[in-house]
Amino acid sequence: MLRVLAFAAGPAFLILAGCGGGASANTSGGAFTIAPGRAALDTNCTGCNTMSAEGRLVEQFKATLANGEPASVTWSVTDVNGGNVPAPGSITASGQYTPPSYLLGEDSVPVKIWATNGGYTASVEVVVTPGFLQPISPENLALGPNSSTSITAVLAQTEGSTAINFALASSASGSGVGLGALSPANCVRGKLTATTCTVTYTAPPTIAGASATYIVASVGSSASRTFAEILLNGAGINSSPLSHQAQQLAGPVLLGSSGGNGQDFDLYKSTISDCCGGTLGSLLRGSDNNQYLLSNNHVLARSDQASMGEPILQPGLIDNNCSPNAPGVTPVATLSGFVPFRSASTNVDAAIALVAAGAVDPAGSILELGARQPDGTLAAAAPGISSSNGKGEAAALSLKVAKSGRTTGLTCGGISALDLDVTVDYFLDCAETRPYLSKTFTHQLAVSGNQFSDAGDSGSLLVDAANAEPVGLYFAGGIDASGVSQGVANPAPEVLGELNAQVGGGTTYTFAGSADHAVSCLNYGDSTVAAAQGQPLSDAELARGQQALAQARMIVNPAAGILGVATGKSSDRPGEAAVLVYTDENMPVAVPPTIDGVRTEAIPTTAHAVAFGSAPQTAFEIAAPALPSAVLAPAMALKNQLAAAFMKQIPAFFAIGVGQSLDNPREAALVIYVDRKHIPAQLPAMVNGLRTRYVIMDRLHVTRSYAAPVQPARQCSPHKSARSL
Repeated sequence: MLRVLAFAAGPAFLILAGCGGGASANTSGGAFTIAPGRAALDTNCTGCNTMSAEGRLVEQFKATLANGEPASVTWSVTDVNGGNVPAPGSITASGQYTPPSYLLGEDSVPVKIWATNGGYTASVEVVVTPGFLQPISPENLALGPNSSTSITAVLAQTEGSTAINFALASSASGSGVGLGALSPANCVRGKLTATTCTVTYTAPPTIAGASATYIVASVGSSASRTFAEILLNGAGINSSPLSHQAQQLAGPVLLGSSGGNGQDFDLYKSTISDCCGGTLGSLLRGSDNNQYLLSNNHVLARSDQASMGEPILQPGLIDNNCSPNAPGVTPVATLSGFVPFRSASTNVDAAIALVAAGAVDPAGSILELGARQPDGTLAAAAPGISSSNGKGEAAALSLKVAKSGRTTGLTCGGISALDLDVTVDYFLDCAETRPYLSKTFTHQLAVSGNQFSDAGDSGSLLVDAANAEPVGLYFAGGIDASGVSQGVANPAPEVLGELNAQVGGGTTYTFAGSADHAVSCLNYGDSTVAAAQGQPLSDAELARGQQALAQARMIVNPAAGILGVATGKSSDRPGEAAVLVYTDENMPVAVPPTIDGVRTEAIPTTAHAVAFGSAPQTAFEIAAPALPSAVLAPAMALKNQLAAAFMKQIPAFFAIGVGQSLDNPREAALVIYVDRKHIPAQLPAMVNGLRTRYVIMDRLHVTRSYAAPVQPARQCSPHKSARSL
């Protein structure tokens, strides 16, 4: 689910976010000093040095006595010269500073951080500059030859003269030369709205196969960046998630579109300050001859807080300026049931809503799930149900899956782990300041892929890309430290089973759909291995690898299928050394998971390639084999035996499942998701003889979890509400 801030340039703007920077001490008091000194921060908090208790990036200031001991001071912040700033920001009693979230008519604003202790006062100056409030829109899309599209980015500044710089690149970081052409930027600066800059991108006239190019946006000297990934394809497919966010005015609503509960907003007094929304995922047929929308509990039922009969809107409030009663939204259903999180017996994040007559396509068609049309766009189509009779199919490891969601549109990825136990945090409010509960789901599906999902895709139906059969209900996700989208879905058959048992009151449900059909997959790739191999090793890791190599040479035996060894990098644990073990590709060879405590990477190849230095550098340069049940079953048994205890003993482990080792794709691995803010000092390479693979990222919750320092938001104007606090 996605949250939106109610944006207003003035005193009523209530939400503060952002910061960055640091420098040497610069004080006016003699008894103590403040660090960092003069700083240049942007409103996104880019470069900030710590996290607040709420998980927001902040700049931590410290006051120190001459003897090096901490000084007990009172902190405050003021505007230096009465400039146009909505507020100078805020600072806590412990010295955590959050600058204003936008600037009013100025390209930079100086503020002062003050520390007072008795008769002594010290201060440092902070220069605040604008930063991004949200990612580029759209953040991903697909284009065929000569196709054009508009790209928009928003700056946290009203009026002023600062502009957003757009550049084509071959990577998300801005390096390399991208394909295609960009028009000059056009910026609109208003007195009551953030600065919006737009460019037109045109794809090259010829495209061979499929490749990615990036539009990277930046502001001045700020380190803040945001990007859009464009999947250029010779098939001529044009796809943009913006169509999933728009109000559908022509005919019954198609699914895979923006939607949510009409009361899913936060209030400050009588003003809406935040709102939430997600995806209207799919259509269910009830045995009572009614049709129901299927999405998540947290999208339709406000995480257990809703009452039956509450209105379900298309698009969601996030795409209608947080305005539940103004024109621009269509009531399409009423909440009729949800699987409660509070119950220990529930294991899905699901809710249904009774469809209003004629409001939703009765076939259950989902945006872009169909074939390419003459203009390059993808037709809407219902999911496939002919193989499963509408009951959904069981997922397999590495299965290619597709989803059609509000934020990223149609994307494809792969099932990266099965039997996943995962703890997800839920909140009572869109701003996520009021925790509700942390719920552990068991036997879930993990899916990964570049640009696969983002906040607002919650509730999307996961389907088998080969036949469009329902596989899962997407409900939580985030971005890992490699920049890869990591998502979690409830298995589709289990969703129906729990709805039948706990919601229907005797009514049973099946997926509405049509004959099985293939999905025109938009696959942005998966950079997990490339990112791991691109991460430099520390001197200590290099030394560990060299030490293990000496012992590894002792196992080289061409007659037994081990052709040679070398030092390299682990893909299962980025940042760790590995011993590359080259094996005869025509022989089944058992490679020890570790040598002298260092991970091994098994790479099938030939003796000729080893001798002439042309052997692959990673195991995944070769097509990975499907793991047989004889390999997966014992790994799942071990995971089910250990997962609960592991997650309890090591709170940084918030999810554990079974997947394929990236260091040796012929073996299963425990896939362990680790809170990047609390990485344990030791992450074992093996557990009971089974390899481990680690995914480092923020803890999962039902909006996007960011590995990058910028946490974007959207804008909308404040509205009065009939719903009281």
